[in-house]
Amino acid sequence: MKRQIDNLRNIGIIAHIDAGKTTVTERMLFYSGAKHRVGMVDMGTTETDCDPEEQDRGITIYSACVTFDWKHVHVNLLDTPGHVDFTAEVERCLRVLDGAVVVFSAREGVEAQSETVWRQADRYRVPRIAFINKMDREGADFETTLEEIHQRLHGNPVAVQIPIGAGPAHTKTPFRGVVDLIDMKLLVFDAQSEGRNIEIQEIPADCLDLAHLWREAMLDRLYSHSDQMMELALQEEPIPADLIRRVIRDATIHLQIQPVLCGSALHGIGVQPILDAVADYLPSPLDVPPVQGISMKKKDATELRRPSADEPFCGLVFKVLPARTGDLSWVRIYSGELKPNSRVLNPGKDKKENVAQLWRIHATKREEQVDKGESGDIVAIVGLRHSVTGDTVCDTREPVLLEAIRFPETVISMAIEPESATERDKLAATLDMLKRQDPTVQIASGETGQTLISGMGELHLEVIKNRLLRDFNLKVKFHRPQVSYRETIEQAVEVWGECHRHLGGQPLFARLQVRLEPLPGDASTVIVLNQCPPDTLPIELLDAAVEELRACAHGGGQIAGYPLMKLKVTVLGGESHHETSNETAFRIAANDAFHKGLEQGRPVLLEPIMKLNITTPQDYLGDFVGDLQQRRALIARTDSRGAFSVIEAHAPLKELFGYSSAMRSLSQGRAGCSMEPLRYAPAPPEVAKNYLM
Repeated sequence: MKRQIDNLRNIGIIAHIDAGKTTVTERMLFYSGAKHRVGMVDMGTTETDCDPEEQDRGITIYSACVTFDWKHVHVNLLDTPGHVDFTAEVERCLRVLDGAVVVFSAREGVEAQSETVWRQADRYRVPRIAFINKMDREGADFETTLEEIHQRLHGNPVAVQIPIGAGPAHTKTPFRGVVDLIDMKLLVFDAQSEGRNIEIQEIPADCLDLAHLWREAMLDRLYSHSDQMMELALQEEPIPADLIRRVIRDATIHLQIQPVLCGSALHGIGVQPILDAVADYLPSPLDVPPVQGISMKKKDATELRRPSADEPFCGLVFKVLPARTGDLSWVRIYSGELKPNSRVLNPGKDKKENVAQLWRIHATKREEQVDKGESGDIVAIVGLRHSVTGDTVCDTREPVLLEAIRFPETVISMAIEPESATERDKLAATLDMLKRQDPTVQIASGETGQTLISGMGELHLEVIKNRLLRDFNLKVKFHRPQVSYRETIEQAVEVWGECHRHLGGQPLFARLQVRLEPLPGDASTVIVLNQCPPDTLPIELLDAAVEELRACAHGGGQIAGYPLMKLKVTVLGGESHHETSNETAFRIAANDAFHKGLEQGRPVLLEPIMKLNITTPQDYLGDFVGDLQQRRALIARTDSRGAFSVIEAHAPLKELFGYSSAMRSLSQGRAGCSMEPLRYAPAPPEVAKNYLM
């Protein structure tokens, strides 16, 4: 069936871990008729968590794509992980999506990873709707969660539904349905049909006044987005439901509001209205701005590509599933059409690629081979050899380069050793495959023959370890994870690098003046600038010196050879001689200046600081604060949420290894926590002295 682009929705489900993303996805598949039984996360039977590691742990690790039809729209849905160690999966999905459903737990409210995914959606300007889930849980609080979306996320939530009651069935006012504030009806979801059948009732008399208050609050928020609605209100005329929905859609697409719905996905309450909201409020590819790239014909000129079959083909590879028979590359098509047995260009690598086959994706597997990929769609390509996550593929005659996907820096590493030379070759091939799949995995060779794998956290490394042992049957030894430190300097210095030597019997001379200074903030790179006055040095010698400084910047620091960051290097001047100065001499002088500057600038070891969010019963608050202080943590804030306390602390990663076990011990298993990288900060002397060379 041909897909109409205005009826296409590319959406993602994003949230904090355990908010209910995968359960929402399962219910959407069930109610749309894409599957006939509801899978359960706890039983490992969900459609999108098909990896054994996901099923064992009961969490999502890899993003998965499912497609289905709902009423008049076709939905490409990406289910994403909630754990911060796998935030790259969220990053790559949001880069290519047109809209998102953000799921919140009504009991826990806005949590740490909720803030992270919301910031990611802000960065990519993704319109979103919110679903406050788990309204039938003890401690569920719709209003508090709504307020937290406004206060902590700086969002503009507009409730288009409210719950009737909150909490489990045995409580005094249990959650029993939702009120649609647009049509002013009560929606009751039939438990016998697992929520498939919805009974539309009049709002009970004891809830009517509350519903009118919430409806007026909704309309007040919408008047500023519609003159027509304002005029009807001033004339005291009824406002048609279709007009309200049109205004909500327009304001949502323009990132001015986020419609908020509520329910309990586990018990089938409130999921069909989410699907209606996806169709009614989230954009099609036609509703979002055209993608912008750099023209490869006109250097540095920007070029827009619109979602039309008349435009040249252009797409972005956002995920690669490696296989020995040929990688499966997930591609979002932004413009034009793509057909099997065609050739495309990877402009970033200047490589032509073969498109052997096109497939629809179901979860992480091929589902159906297709004869054409159209604008706005998401397809999987078999045949790409050089393209990886973040690469552009486009028409060979009209090349354009889209912005790549940027991923966070790794903060933790693990050394592994193969038991034999044969295993070493197998390990190298396997790690190359893993790196193609997960761009946050970094591989380096250690000085002792070990291989260093760097990742986003302990869980990330543990998943990699299990895959190497279980999926690839490698015989390797693993060492305890280590912190990924960085280095910089403490003070600005100006130095002269020199070259006075003979090479092959020829005298060489060069002098180069360089300033090294620490960069403020959280700059993760080294910046090399050229401010040498014109005509001071021949351009080819200056270029060689700058190139050598950039190469030095990618090397290690003075303390223990860790990567450098927060550093600015500026070429100020130099001296040359027309007979004895050449590019080699200036490379030697630049190298000398760089290392002199590092030494004289007082090198500093930087350690990763993690943002730690802990939710604990209030009885254990003091125990947690005391334990965190022993771990060199700074308590940023504490909040109360019902019978629970929420602690935000900033602590060195070095002190947090195995923290999940310590947390369970402190709270008798009743607390939960999440952590994410925050910044790099100077390590205390007692830590730095262990790494002095």
